[in-house]
Amino acid sequence: MTPTVAGALAEARRRGVDRLDVQLLLSALLGRPRAWLIAHDDTPLDAAQVARLQAAFDARLDGVPLAYLTGEQVFCGLTLAVGPGVLVPRPETEGLVEWVRSCLHDRADAAVADLGTGSGAIALAIKATCPAARVTAVERSPQALAIARDNGRRLQLDVDWRHGDWWQPLVGQQFDVVVANPPYVADGDPHLVALHHEPASALVAGADGLDDLRDIVATAPAHLRPGGWLLLEHGHDQGAATRGLLAAAGFVCVCTRPDLAGLDRCSGGQMPELGVETA
Repeated sequence: MTPTVAGALAEARRRGVDRLDVQLLLSALLGRPRAWLIAHDDTPLDAAQVARLQAAFDARLDGVPLAYLTGEQVFCGLTLAVGPGVLVPRPETEGLVEWVRSCLHDRADAAVADLGTGSGAIALAIKATCPAARVTAVERSPQALAIARDNGRRLQLDVDWRHGDWWQPLVGQQFDVVVANPPYVADGDPHLVALHHEPASALVAGADGLDDLRDIVATAPAHLRPGGWLLLEHGHDQGAATRGLLAAAGFVCVCTRPDLAGLDRCSGGQMPELGVETA
């Protein structure tokens, strides 16, 4: 019997692969939208397609991110190319982009920096929604930076891409808003088992998960203009610690925002305006 789309879905159910995952894998394999698959489930699959799909089933059951298998991830309405070596953008990070946008409401041509850009998700989303903003993105992984550059070219969004570690490529520069989604998982965290296909360097930050947050906050004041904001993503249980780091570095208006699940997800603070005394 000739394998078909319907047969692939049945095989996936038998093996325990999520139905939506299979539809997205088939959509990427055939270059067709999901709605087309539903209406054409009798479409035959050739031997090469079946082999690729079976390999994708095996990989998905082993925990390989779906985005690595389809080669893309949607973030803030942008379809981004992703692959091994770059962290898959998460929906909760979209809240960080919204916070940046609210900080830029009256500073349309502001200078913005994205530290640890990975696939370029945050930087490109900011540029797409705030076209006048001058966006600089920093990434220490050459592999991730190449993916980010390609995403920028394909989406025709002008971002100044820099290779280096956190602030290192930004010596002498100041910004109105700096945003970062750094590694913040503690070494040995049990959740890392489920994330073993994604780069550990983009996930793990020391014994308590705060090493990179400490490094970013400590040097941030030199790179922010008066009234400038530093906005950071962190773990759901790191809000208080991150606020403490920001306050100790001299930031004011320090606060934490929740994600869609109501968990602490992003914390930020503002550099004092010139001539404004802080308590």
